[in-house]
Amino acid sequence: MTARQLLDLLVDPGTFRSWDEPVTTEYADPGYRAALARARERTGLDEAVLTGCALLDGRPVALVACEFGFLGGSIGVATAERITRAVERATAERLPLLALPVSGGTRMQEGSAAFLCMVRVTAAVHAHRSAGLPYLTYLRNPTMGGVFASWGTLGHLVLAEPGARLGFLGPRVYEELRGEPLPPAVQRAETLAAHGRLDAIVPPERLRTFLARALGILTARPDPAAPPASPAAPPSAPAGAPSAPAGAPLPRSAAGVPVAGDPVAGDPTVGLPAADVPVAGLPVADAWESVLLSRRPDRLSALELLHHTAESFLPLDGDSALVRGLALIGGRPVMVVAQQRRGADEPQLPVTAADLRAVRRQAQIAEELGLPLLTVVDTTGAELSVEAELDGVALEIAHCLTTLVGLRTPVLAVLLGQGSGGGALALLPADRVLAAQHAWLAPLPPEGASAIVHRDGEHAPQLARAQGITATDLTATGLVDLVVPETADPADLRERLAAAVTTALAELAHLPDAERLAARAARNRRLGGR
Repeated sequence: MTARQLLDLLVDPGTFRSWDEPVTTEYADPGYRAALARARERTGLDEAVLTGCALLDGRPVALVACEFGFLGGSIGVATAERITRAVERATAERLPLLALPVSGGTRMQEGSAAFLCMVRVTAAVHAHRSAGLPYLTYLRNPTMGGVFASWGTLGHLVLAEPGARLGFLGPRVYEELRGEPLPPAVQRAETLAAHGRLDAIVPPERLRTFLARALGILTARPDPAAPPASPAAPPSAPAGAPSAPAGAPLPRSAAGVPVAGDPVAGDPTVGLPAADVPVAGLPVADAWESVLLSRRPDRLSALELLHHTAESFLPLDGDSALVRGLALIGGRPVMVVAQQRRGADEPQLPVTAADLRAVRRQAQIAEELGLPLLTVVDTTGAELSVEAELDGVALEIAHCLTTLVGLRTPVLAVLLGQGSGGGALALLPADRVLAAQHAWLAPLPPEGASAIVHRDGEHAPQLARAQGITATDLTATGLVDLVVPETADPADLRERLAAAVTTALAELAHLPDAERLAARAARNRRLGGR
């Protein structure tokens, strides 16, 4: 597919306006001049890139599209200057930027001068991202060398064409230098996606729809004058419970923490600790009962919660314990990282070092774009293996903690189910933490703690009760700000949590940054209690 064909596939008809200026550079090498002349005649273009602006599903966007038919889409000095000017103009006009690279890399005929221009383009992209403007890239087949190793892979979203060859070193060069062929699967888009290096693999015919959804979320702007949502009782309150009037404060548990969905005074549940709130159809659960309930296969999952809470949710690729995505919640764009349980018949995946690197990347992108970050915790724990040790899973937990602690954008965490070990803790530094009534957090699963303390797993129930792991216990230690009661109906928890998440995000958005960050620092200082 040529650059013009791809643009025709993506943008609204008749809306593309070129930003390209004529190329006037002359080169001394007659062979190179002849190659350029042939490329211009063959493609009808004067260089290996088209730039401009257009509407995509009615939204203005700047575009940089490479043309592989022009000397393999290679990037020379003139090409790089055209790209740089387009990026700078997109920044000046505050447009989201979509780059569509397909390239063998920098242009060998121009040597180091062309190679150094990758820094020029990268600097312009950095300035665009630093201005809080979306930068999306779609890697086509092939995208190699200096383009892959610079501006091609710097997108807030990095998408790729199915089956695309993507890599640093071309296969011919690899074989010449190493004396053996490069395994063909190494540089395939699908392989890179499986290792968390891409956000999504999208066929060209689906790209317009995907980009329209992504831009619809990223460019959404809620009414700044709108007040935060009132924390009234969410839907599906327990049968017979009166509703709180709009704007009424939430009742507080004995631990002094609001209990989402509790009705107004006069209801017998008011004033009880969250774990002692009677739950329709279920006995009052202790810590071990909460652990067992959190492991039920029909328990609310992160994906179910996200799809129900968001007006629009765009999940990204990945076969791991982590779900990443963009969401529109209460009219606000939100970056999401969530731990997702697998089905009852599938083995649960641990949190890997790659998952934690992805969390950090999403957090940093959220900060660049000025988006709140929503984390959802439900995990059996971090990976325990030789490979995990060598991959630095413990170091990645530490880096996740410091990234989220220092993030300047609002952070909301939801403790949804199991919260085992560092794999859970890494996603919990936040401005506010919501917890389902039967969610829990512990340094190890109770069975593991029992193995340490009692040298067997039989004392797990006693350890669960003794370690202070329940949502109510976690309010006393300063982690949980809001406990969301549960009933026998999983849909009830889904409704209550969805309402609590929407309200909390709105409230955090209306706090001045300095006030919110000061409160976060004070909160972190108190964690653990004393």
